This record gives sequence, structure tokens and C-alpha cells, in this order.
Amino acid sequence: MKQHIYHLSHIDLDGYGCQYLTQKCFKHIDCYNANYGPEVTARVEEIVKKIEQDKFINSEKIERIILITDLNITTKEANWVEKEAMRIGAKIQLLDHHATGASTAERFAWYKLDTTRCATSITYEWLQTHYEFDKENSLAPIVKAINAIDIWVNDDELFEYGKVMLGMISGAREIGRILFPAQDRAFKLSMIEEAKNLVNRDDAPIKLDDAIHQIKKDFFKKDKNDTKDNLVAYYVTDLLTKDRQRLTIEYKGHKGILGYNVGNASIIGNASMVANEDYDFYMDVNFRGNFSLRSNNKLDVSAMAAHIGNGGGHVNASGGKIDGYKDSFVYANVRKFVQEYIDKKD
Repeated sequence: MKQHIYHLSHIDLDGYGCQYLTQKCFKHIDCYNANYGPEVTARVEEIVKKIEQDKFINSEKIERIILITDLNITTKEANWVEKEAMRIGAKIQLLDHHATGASTAERFAWYKLDTTRCATSITYEWLQTHYEFDKENSLAPIVKAINAIDIWVNDDELFEYGKVMLGMISGAREIGRILFPAQDRAFKLSMIEEAKNLVNRDDAPIKLDDAIHQIKKDFFKKDKNDTKDNLVAYYVTDLLTKDRQRLTIEYKGHKGILGYNVGNASIIGNASMVANEDYDFYMDVNFRGNFSLRSNNKLDVSAMAAHIGNGGGHVNASGGKIDGYKDSFVYANVRKFVQEYIDKKD
């Protein structure tokens, strides 16, 4: 029977390592990422809705599997996930290594817990056992490197390589995972792929460390070379432009594009204004409620910043802070909050 995997994983090297493997194994797969806590439930809700939508569109008999890796969940969460899976006719498999999930693992057959190794290693074995994955063990070295750093086996020969990979993924902030999750994930998985190609080289940790800047540039490069900041700005601006309907907010009749935790507002904000001449301002808000505003002689954003956030600055470049900002890991909620906040200020 055809299978479709809906894979939820953590947001660190180990979590993305699991998805690096499953994307190589499965033809039909949708990936999601979450940090611990309420975001796990929110992402499972997304998965449930996606499965219901997929079943409505495609009546073909497909085995749908909710795969959760590198995330421990409570007994209460597990009960809810199991009930939802039964309701929509999906199977569940959880693969984790965090000891905090021990009591939950004892109660649910689908909760596989192994505290002796990382989730990427557990996932690798699971794929090899059930799907005859990577019979030549070509991916074993990269799995070993992730395991060495994730559970801190500092006498492992690949520990230093894993350390470089850990920093490589934690430092990959060029694309916001909340705003553009698919592209952010693709970026991180492409970096793991490049790391896989270097793992067996002499002085591999140094070679990877030297190569990270170029690896990033190669991902963002399209037609011609440029500085990394400019390549990222063009890439993110293109995403913002293509998705601007979802990202649109208004201020006193002026249209703006709202980013979330994008950063680099001077370059990306200005590039967005040039690329979207029918928009009047660009706003990027971070998880603390601090915001940056940019315009291209369409709106005095210093006045806007003063009005909505006790801020200020220049006519085309300003910033401030939203009082009582309520953060969310769902972009639609961020946009709704910011728009309602602006509307109340009018």
C-alpha cells in the first residue's frame, strides 16, 4: 500500500537530521518542525488538518503515518494525539531519546524511547529495519557525527565534526522558520547534505568550517554571484513578494508587508520596497515585539513608529516596540495581533 508520511521533528541539528533521512527514504512526505511545549500540539493540529484535506482531495487508499522525532510529549498530549490519529485513520510512530518521556513511553506502544543515542540514530535504524533504507550504510558517518555531538560523546572521532555541524544549523537564521518553514527547512537540510559530502575528508571539521560561508552562498545564489547579505536579501525579498497577499497589513490606508523575525531590515526592507512599488512600507517584528520599519518615500515611517510604538528614526527607516506584544509560533496569529494593535491606535 502507498504510504504518506507526515513528519514532525525538533528544530536543532538532531531534529533536522531525522528529516534529512526521511526525505531521502520516502517519496510522499510532508515535514513540520516544532520546539518543545505548545508548539508541538499546534503542529500536530496542522498535520491533522493536512491529512483531512489530503483524504478529501484524494480518495485513493493510502496509509498515512504521523511520525514524530526528537520530541518528547506528555501523557496528556499522547492521549490527544492518539485519539486524533484514530479519528482520521492515521498511524503514529514517535522516535525519541529524551528521558523525560519515559512515563509516556511506558503507556503507548507507538512511543519508542532509547536514551542511549540521538534521535537521528534511532530514526536511521528504524528506516533500515522497516524500509531497507541505505543498505550500503553510506549515511552512517553523518549519523554518527550527529549522535556524537547530540549526546556529547567527546571521545568519538566525529565529535569535532558534529560540533561544527551543530553551529552550522543553529547559526542558519537567514530564513525565518515561522514565516517560511519549507524554505528554512530546505536550507538546513541542504547544509546537512553538503556536510555529508565532506565528513570523510582529512581534517573534515576544518574543511566544513571553512566551507560554511560558501555553502550558504550557493544555496541562495541564482543568476550571479554577490555578497551573502545581498544574495539572502534577494532570496527573502522574492519570498516576501510571492507571498505578499498573506503578509499584507494596513496603516491609515497604506499597504505594508509584515515580516516576522526576518532581521536585516535595512537590506531586506529596502529591497522589498523596490520590488513592491505598490506597497508603502515594510515592517519586521521580532519575538519580543520590537519592530523595524522601512519605506521608499511612500510613507513617513518615523511618524508611524512614534504613533504605534513610541519609536522614531528617519522618514524611510525607523523602529519601535509594540506594548503588550503577544508572540506566537503561528504567523497568522502574529499578523492578526499586529493588525489589531495598529487598528486600535487609529
